[in-house]
Amino acid sequence: MAREPGAVMDRTLGAVTGLVYVFLYAPIVVLVLLSFNRSGQSTTWGGFSLKWYGEMFAAEDLIDGLKNTLIVATVTTVIATALGTMLAIGLARHVRSTALDSMLFLPAVVPDLVLAIGLLSFFTLIGLTLGRTTVIASHVVFDMVFVAAIVRTRLGFFDPSIEEAAQDLGASRWSTFHRVTVPLIAPGIVAGALVAFTLSFDEFIIAFFTAGPTAITFPMRVYSRIRFGLTPVVNAIATVMLLVSFTLLLLALKVNGSATRRAIERAEGE
Repeated sequence: MAREPGAVMDRTLGAVTGLVYVFLYAPIVVLVLLSFNRSGQSTTWGGFSLKWYGEMFAAEDLIDGLKNTLIVATVTTVIATALGTMLAIGLARHVRSTALDSMLFLPAVVPDLVLAIGLLSFFTLIGLTLGRTTVIASHVVFDMVFVAAIVRTRLGFFDPSIEEAAQDLGASRWSTFHRVTVPLIAPGIVAGALVAFTLSFDEFIIAFFTAGPTAITFPMRVYSRIRFGLTPVVNAIATVMLLVSFTLLLLALKVNGSATRRAIERAEGE
């Protein structure tokens, strides 16, 4: 009995999808497994061990880089979240230009290398010494675009009549903003902040060009170790970074997704 073309197509697409997932995630699985390899060799399994994680946390250069990265990521998240939220509200409420909307997301689609060179040139032109400040400023430019995109998506489920009702009842514009608008879009703001922190924590290329010798970040320390060969300690570092990034992104998706579902349910109920 001949198979239906639709069934053959479905199985083919399923097989291709499975191969793509294997291609994407098999190297990550191997990396994680090797971070627990006692022998320290990529070709020989010597048993399960956590000693490479102990060596990772005992490395002073990595700890210093981690401290710099946490400071940069935290400050960047605060500034990028504030600016990105205001940018999203401004574009949603006051701008009706497709060109300006497109320009907003330009830093997100421009290759990181191009953006890094442009930022380095700008800092050199204005005479700003490279350091932690320049890294934070660079990450804010990059991260606030993603925050604005996420918050603006949340604003799509926001009913402006709620603000109008609050003002009709005597609330000022500022009171309406921080008592009505911010609480309603808070899930989008939190999701944007989590994404901003993750992007800043993992970012390497822009930091490499704008950090200078005094603000070496954690990814840069990892890169300096890889230049001398891939070691189990590097595998352990990559596993920890993967876990942190994956957890934050899942949390951001959960917060934003839950809020979106509630907004849709309220809209359907009305």
